[in-house]
Amino acid sequence: MIDALGSVGSLLLVGGTSDIAVATARRYLQERPLRVVLAARDSDRRSAVAEQLRTAGATVDVVDFDAADPASPERMVAEAAAGGDIDVAVVAFGQLGEQEQLAVDPTAVSALGQVNYVAPIVVGTVLANRLRAQGHGVIVALSSVAGERARKSNFVYGSTKAGMDAFYSGLADSLVGTGVSVLVVRPGFVKSKMTEGLPDAPLATTPEAVADAIVTGVRKGKHTVWVPGAMRWVMSGLRHTPRAVFRKLPF
Repeated sequence: MIDALGSVGSLLLVGGTSDIAVATARRYLQERPLRVVLAARDSDRRSAVAEQLRTAGATVDVVDFDAADPASPERMVAEAAAGGDIDVAVVAFGQLGEQEQLAVDPTAVSALGQVNYVAPIVVGTVLANRLRAQGHGVIVALSSVAGERARKSNFVYGSTKAGMDAFYSGLADSLVGTGVSVLVVRPGFVKSKMTEGLPDAPLATTPEAVADAIVTGVRKGKHTVWVPGAMRWVMSGLRHTPRAVFRKLPF
Protein backbone atom coordinates (compact mmCIF):
# COMPACT_ATOMS: atom_id res chain seq x y z
CA MET A 1 0.00 0.00 0.00
CA ILE A 2 1.18 3.56 -0.67
CA ASP A 3 2.49 4.90 2.64
CA ALA A 4 2.04 8.32 4.23
CA LEU A 5 5.11 9.64 2.40
CA GLY A 6 3.80 8.48 -0.97
CA SER A 7 6.18 5.54 -1.34
CA VAL A 8 4.84 2.60 -3.31
CA GLY A 9 5.10 -1.05 -2.23
CA SER A 10 3.94 -2.74 -5.43
CA LEU A 11 3.98 -1.72 -9.07
CA LEU A 12 2.31 -3.36 -12.06
CA LEU A 13 3.81 -2.46 -15.44
CA VAL A 14 1.45 -3.35 -18.28
CA GLY A 15 3.74 -3.19 -21.26
CA GLY A 16 6.57 -3.74 -18.86
CA THR A 17 9.34 -3.66 -21.43
CA SER A 18 8.61 -0.10 -22.57
CA ASP A 19 11.29 2.45 -21.82
CA ILE A 20 8.88 4.59 -19.80
CA ALA A 21 7.68 1.62 -17.75
CA VAL A 22 11.23 0.58 -16.94
CA ALA A 23 12.24 4.14 -16.07
CA THR A 24 9.23 4.39 -13.74
CA ALA A 25 10.21 1.23 -11.89
CA ARG A 26 13.79 2.48 -11.54
CA ARG A 27 12.54 5.83 -10.24
CA TYR A 28 10.43 4.16 -7.54
CA LEU A 29 13.31 1.86 -6.63
CA GLN A 30 15.38 4.92 -5.75
CA GLU A 31 13.06 5.33 -2.76
CA ARG A 32 12.63 1.78 -1.46
CA PRO A 33 12.61 -1.87 -2.52
CA LEU A 34 9.28 -2.92 -3.98
CA ARG A 35 7.44 -5.68 -5.77
CA VAL A 36 7.30 -5.16 -9.53
CA VAL A 37 5.07 -7.19 -11.83
CA LEU A 38 6.19 -7.14 -15.46
CA ALA A 39 3.25 -7.82 -17.78
CA ALA A 40 4.46 -8.27 -21.35
CA ARG A 41 4.94 -10.82 -24.09
CA ASP A 42 7.54 -13.50 -23.41
CA SER A 43 10.77 -12.21 -24.93
CA ASP A 44 14.48 -11.78 -24.32
CA ARG A 45 13.78 -8.13 -23.58
CA ARG A 46 11.33 -9.05 -20.80
CA SER A 47 13.85 -11.42 -19.24
CA ALA A 48 16.57 -8.76 -19.40
CA VAL A 49 14.36 -6.09 -17.82
CA ALA A 50 13.32 -8.47 -15.03
CA GLU A 51 16.97 -9.18 -14.24
CA GLN A 52 17.89 -5.50 -14.32
CA LEU A 53 15.13 -4.63 -11.85
CA ARG A 54 16.06 -7.49 -9.54
CA THR A 55 19.60 -6.18 -9.52
CA ALA A 56 18.24 -2.73 -8.65
CA GLY A 57 16.47 -4.17 -5.58
CA ALA A 58 13.03 -5.20 -6.79
CA THR A 59 11.18 -8.44 -6.21
CA VAL A 60 10.04 -9.18 -9.74
CA ASP A 61 7.11 -11.31 -10.91
CA VAL A 62 6.60 -11.88 -14.62
CA VAL A 63 3.21 -12.49 -16.23
CA ASP A 64 2.23 -12.88 -19.87
CA PHE A 65 0.31 -10.11 -21.60
CA ASP A 66 -0.52 -9.72 -25.28
CA ALA A 67 -2.55 -6.69 -26.34
CA ALA A 68 -3.71 -8.55 -29.45
CA ASP A 69 -5.36 -11.30 -27.34
CA PRO A 70 -8.83 -10.30 -26.07
CA ALA A 71 -8.61 -12.80 -23.19
CA SER A 72 -5.24 -11.51 -21.99
CA PRO A 73 -6.25 -8.53 -19.79
CA GLU A 74 -8.37 -10.45 -17.26
CA ARG A 75 -5.89 -13.29 -17.03
CA MET A 76 -2.98 -10.86 -16.62
CA VAL A 77 -4.57 -8.79 -13.87
CA ALA A 78 -5.67 -11.89 -11.96
CA GLU A 79 -2.14 -13.30 -12.05
CA ALA A 80 -0.61 -9.95 -11.09
CA ALA A 81 -2.95 -9.58 -8.10
CA ALA A 82 -2.38 -13.16 -6.92
CA GLY A 83 0.87 -12.03 -5.29
CA GLY A 84 -0.77 -9.22 -3.31
CA ASP A 85 -2.44 -5.84 -3.72
CA ILE A 86 -1.45 -3.55 -6.58
CA ASP A 87 -0.56 -0.02 -5.43
CA VAL A 88 0.18 1.54 -8.82
CA ALA A 89 -0.56 0.09 -12.25
CA VAL A 90 1.10 1.74 -15.25
CA VAL A 91 -0.61 1.12 -18.60
CA ALA A 92 2.34 1.75 -20.89
CA PHE A 93 1.93 -0.33 -24.03
CA GLY A 94 1.23 0.93 -27.53
CA GLN A 95 2.52 1.26 -31.07
CA LEU A 96 3.22 4.26 -33.28
CA GLY A 97 2.52 2.65 -36.63
CA GLU A 98 3.47 3.92 -40.08
CA GLN A 99 1.00 6.55 -41.28
CA GLU A 100 1.72 5.86 -44.95
CA GLN A 101 0.74 2.22 -44.48
CA LEU A 102 -2.16 3.06 -42.20
CA ALA A 103 -3.62 5.40 -44.83
CA VAL A 104 -4.13 2.52 -47.27
CA ASP A 105 -4.24 -0.68 -45.18
CA PRO A 106 -7.46 -1.31 -43.22
CA THR A 107 -5.95 -4.38 -41.57
CA ALA A 108 -3.09 -2.30 -40.17
CA VAL A 109 -5.60 0.29 -38.91
CA SER A 110 -7.59 -2.42 -37.16
CA ALA A 111 -4.46 -3.87 -35.55
CA LEU A 112 -3.33 -0.46 -34.30
CA GLY A 113 -6.79 0.26 -32.94
CA GLN A 114 -6.74 -3.02 -31.02
CA VAL A 115 -3.33 -2.40 -29.45
CA ASN A 116 -3.65 1.34 -28.77
CA TYR A 117 -7.34 1.68 -27.90
CA VAL A 118 -9.33 -1.53 -27.44
CA ALA A 119 -6.80 -3.36 -25.28
CA PRO A 120 -6.00 -0.34 -23.06
CA ILE A 121 -9.64 0.35 -22.24
CA VAL A 122 -10.27 -3.33 -21.48
CA VAL A 123 -7.18 -3.35 -19.25
CA GLY A 124 -8.44 -0.17 -17.56
CA THR A 125 -11.83 -1.74 -16.89
CA VAL A 126 -10.34 -4.89 -15.39
CA LEU A 127 -7.84 -2.91 -13.31
CA ALA A 128 -10.54 -0.59 -12.00
CA ASN A 129 -12.62 -3.55 -10.87
CA ARG A 130 -9.64 -5.15 -9.13
CA LEU A 131 -8.43 -1.97 -7.40
CA ARG A 132 -11.97 -1.01 -6.36
CA ALA A 133 -12.31 -4.43 -4.71
CA GLN A 134 -9.06 -3.96 -2.77
CA GLY A 135 -10.11 -0.40 -1.84
CA HIS A 136 -7.05 1.52 -3.00
CA GLY A 137 -4.62 2.04 -5.86
CA VAL A 138 -3.68 4.31 -8.75
CA ILE A 139 -3.96 3.60 -12.48
CA VAL A 140 -1.45 5.53 -14.58
CA ALA A 141 -2.43 5.75 -18.25
CA LEU A 142 0.25 6.70 -20.77
CA SER A 143 -1.58 8.86 -23.27
CA SER A 144 0.06 11.38 -25.64
CA VAL A 145 -0.26 14.99 -26.68
CA ALA A 146 -0.91 13.50 -30.14
CA GLY A 147 -4.40 12.68 -28.91
CA GLU A 148 -5.27 16.28 -28.09
CA ARG A 149 -5.58 17.18 -31.78
CA ALA A 150 -4.87 14.65 -34.50
CA ARG A 151 -2.27 15.79 -37.05
CA LYS A 152 -2.20 14.78 -40.70
CA SER A 153 1.20 13.11 -40.25
CA ASN A 154 -0.08 10.57 -37.66
CA PHE A 155 -3.84 10.96 -37.41
CA VAL A 156 -4.56 7.24 -36.95
CA TYR A 157 -2.19 7.03 -33.98
CA GLY A 158 -3.51 10.34 -32.67
CA SER A 159 -7.10 9.14 -32.89
CA THR A 160 -6.34 6.01 -30.85
CA LYS A 161 -4.67 8.11 -28.16
CA ALA A 162 -7.61 10.53 -28.16
CA GLY A 163 -9.99 7.65 -27.47
CA MET A 164 -7.77 6.15 -24.80
CA ASP A 165 -7.34 9.53 -23.13
CA ALA A 166 -11.09 10.14 -23.07
CA PHE A 167 -11.71 6.71 -21.56
CA TYR A 168 -9.24 7.11 -18.70
CA SER A 169 -10.34 10.68 -18.01
CA GLY A 170 -13.92 9.47 -17.67
CA LEU A 171 -12.82 6.45 -15.64
CA ALA A 172 -11.11 8.82 -13.20
CA ASP A 173 -14.37 10.65 -12.58
CA SER A 174 -16.29 7.40 -12.15
CA LEU A 175 -13.89 6.21 -9.43
CA VAL A 176 -14.12 9.25 -7.16
CA GLY A 177 -14.88 8.12 -3.62
CA THR A 178 -13.75 4.51 -4.12
CA GLY A 179 -10.16 4.91 -2.93
CA VAL A 180 -8.94 4.38 -6.50
CA SER A 181 -7.65 7.16 -8.74
CA VAL A 182 -6.37 7.61 -12.29
CA LEU A 183 -3.47 9.69 -13.56
CA VAL A 184 -3.47 10.46 -17.29
CA VAL A 185 0.03 11.27 -18.57
CA ARG A 186 0.39 13.21 -21.83
CA PRO A 187 4.02 13.23 -23.00
CA GLY A 188 5.24 14.96 -26.11
CA PHE A 189 7.92 13.35 -28.26
CA VAL A 190 9.81 10.85 -26.08
CA LYS A 191 13.30 9.70 -27.10
CA SER A 192 12.77 5.94 -26.80
CA LYS A 193 12.68 2.65 -28.69
CA MET A 194 9.28 3.66 -30.06
CA THR A 195 10.64 6.79 -31.76
CA GLU A 196 14.09 5.47 -32.67
CA GLY A 197 15.16 6.74 -36.08
CA LEU A 198 12.75 9.68 -36.06
CA PRO A 199 14.04 13.27 -35.88
CA ASP A 200 13.53 14.93 -32.49
CA ALA A 201 10.49 17.16 -32.22
CA PRO A 202 10.46 20.46 -30.33
CA LEU A 203 10.30 19.99 -26.54
CA ALA A 204 11.43 16.36 -26.90
CA THR A 205 11.67 14.57 -23.56
CA THR A 206 13.07 11.34 -22.11
CA PRO A 207 11.63 8.24 -20.40
CA GLU A 208 13.31 9.36 -17.17
CA ALA A 209 11.56 12.74 -17.28
CA VAL A 210 8.22 11.03 -17.85
CA ALA A 211 8.94 8.67 -14.94
CA ASP A 212 9.66 11.65 -12.67
CA ALA A 213 6.36 13.22 -13.71
CA ILE A 214 4.51 9.97 -12.98
CA VAL A 215 5.97 9.61 -9.50
CA THR A 216 5.29 13.26 -8.68
CA GLY A 217 1.80 13.13 -10.16
CA VAL A 218 0.84 10.02 -8.19
CA ARG A 219 2.24 11.50 -4.98
CA LYS A 220 0.33 14.78 -5.43
CA GLY A 221 -2.90 13.08 -6.44
CA LYS A 222 -3.00 14.75 -9.85
CA HIS A 223 -5.45 13.71 -12.54
CA THR A 224 -3.43 14.85 -15.58
CA VAL A 225 0.18 15.76 -16.30
CA TRP A 226 1.92 16.96 -19.46
CA VAL A 227 5.59 16.16 -20.07
CA PRO A 228 7.30 18.53 -20.35
CA GLY A 229 4.93 20.88 -18.57
CA ALA A 230 5.19 23.47 -21.35
CA MET A 231 3.36 21.05 -23.68
CA ARG A 232 0.13 21.95 -21.87
CA TRP A 233 0.30 25.50 -23.22
CA VAL A 234 1.58 24.46 -26.65
CA MET A 235 -1.35 22.07 -27.09
CA SER A 236 -3.80 24.63 -25.79
CA GLY A 237 -2.68 26.93 -28.59
CA LEU A 238 -2.80 24.18 -31.22
CA ARG A 239 -6.30 23.09 -30.14
CA HIS A 240 -7.56 26.59 -30.88
CA THR A 241 -5.67 27.09 -34.14
CA PRO A 242 -8.10 27.51 -37.05
CA ARG A 243 -8.31 24.35 -39.16
CA ALA A 244 -7.22 26.13 -42.34
CA VAL A 245 -4.03 27.18 -40.58
CA PHE A 246 -3.53 23.92 -38.65
CA ARG A 247 -3.53 21.73 -41.77
CA LYS A 248 -0.71 23.82 -43.25
CA LEU A 249 1.59 23.39 -40.26
CA PRO A 250 4.75 21.36 -41.09
CA PHE A 251 4.00 18.20 -39.11
